[in-house]
Amino acid sequence: MKVLFVASECAPFVKTGGLADVIGAVPKALAQTGAEARVMLPAYPALRPLAEQAKEVWSLPDLMGGQARLLACSAEGIDLLLLDAPHLYDRPGAIYLGSDGQDWPDNAERFAALSRAAAAVGTGALEDWQPDLVNMHDWQAGLVPAYMSQLSANPPPTVMTIHNIAFQGLYDPKLMKKLGLERRHFTRDGAEFWGQLGFLKAGLAMADRITTVSPTYARELMLPEFGMGLEGLMRYRRQDLTGILNGIDTDVWNPATDPHIAARYTSRGLRSRQKNRRALMKRFGLEDGPGPLFCVISRLTTQKGLDLLLEALPWLVSQGGRLAVLGSGDRALETGFAAAVHKWPGAVGAVIGYDEPLSHLMQAGSDAILIPSRFEPCGLTQLYGLRYGTLPVVARTGGLADTVIDANEAALAANVATGVQFAPVTTAALEDAISRTCDLFAQPDVWAGMMRRAMKHPVGWDSAANDYMALYRGLVGAET
Repeated sequence: MKVLFVASECAPFVKTGGLADVIGAVPKALAQTGAEARVMLPAYPALRPLAEQAKEVWSLPDLMGGQARLLACSAEGIDLLLLDAPHLYDRPGAIYLGSDGQDWPDNAERFAALSRAAAAVGTGALEDWQPDLVNMHDWQAGLVPAYMSQLSANPPPTVMTIHNIAFQGLYDPKLMKKLGLERRHFTRDGAEFWGQLGFLKAGLAMADRITTVSPTYARELMLPEFGMGLEGLMRYRRQDLTGILNGIDTDVWNPATDPHIAARYTSRGLRSRQKNRRALMKRFGLEDGPGPLFCVISRLTTQKGLDLLLEALPWLVSQGGRLAVLGSGDRALETGFAAAVHKWPGAVGAVIGYDEPLSHLMQAGSDAILIPSRFEPCGLTQLYGLRYGTLPVVARTGGLADTVIDANEAALAANVATGVQFAPVTTAALEDAISRTCDLFAQPDVWAGMMRRAMKHPVGWDSAANDYMALYRGLVGAET
């Protein structure tokens, strides 16, 4: 089966978040199930070395105001189709933002171009490769079904995957003519969203099936507090909506082989892990204490509940805990954690920014990872934590609820607990979760047992790949 993935980022080539990790992992996992997946993404400057070695397979004389080419290559075990359109993608700054930190003013054109090119490939633009199915990811690829319907009376089936419904790609409908979208798509049952042109709304309304990244998040999307205005559409399409839990690349994230940590280890050799703990404490200027060493590896936003963690910090420190923070985001949260370092020297450390090797050391050296998200479609850091024996302390929402088994009395008695869950997402509930974690940490045998179970918990892509293939086969079979 030939599957075209359409996305705006893909690890390890270009990454701003978990979407890239998923796009970089799923095609390789699908290959084990009999699928041939190719990933289409823009040829950003970071991809220039690949583009220079790639083969041109299609040209577009005018794509959103400039010339474009489609380039094919393979790298890191992934078959890529790079949309080379310098007038849209060859620019400094981040892939979505300019150097001023604001969205590029032509993001609508930039990602409509990606959808338009993908629609052409989906309907037969390439001589030697025709996909059986197109899987779009997030709003940047949401217009693919609309464009395909303009190009073919019988396009291949489509799947729209939601990684985070909070990001929807909303624009002035006056852009439709410039984007080459027929006016018939601007309806309540199509791309219209409260008077705006909704890229994600178009994909959700027009795709044959919808997936999201955890079963709990699929249910949450039908509720007003999580659906971000699209909960009605999600309820209407509930029969077409499936939650498929994300996994992680267990080759990249493997404490037995990880080149970024101070000492490699397995669930049978946890003593070696202490070298990582000492290296991490030294890196963050922390002094040992009686409680656990917590870490945060995250975008610093209120969605992630990190304002609540700032409020709970006095309690964490009073319980003998230590905290290492790696992340960037909201200026107020960055300032808050920087101030906490000065207020509690030796107990709180922070690195504002992102450092991939450091994130590996933090997973290998921390005792617990804090993820107090207000909503979390799936989350990957708790999966990394499980893999490394860093016990997740998580809000009971989305994929966090689906992947961490709370250390309540029944779970502890049954020897199945792998972390701590809490609800509601409040400061008081977070403080209680921190206390429970400290109590568990004070019981070395109980804590070691939880670590070993966490490290054995399945976090790879095998199950998800099989679920995707079952969905794909059902769609392609229905079409043939």
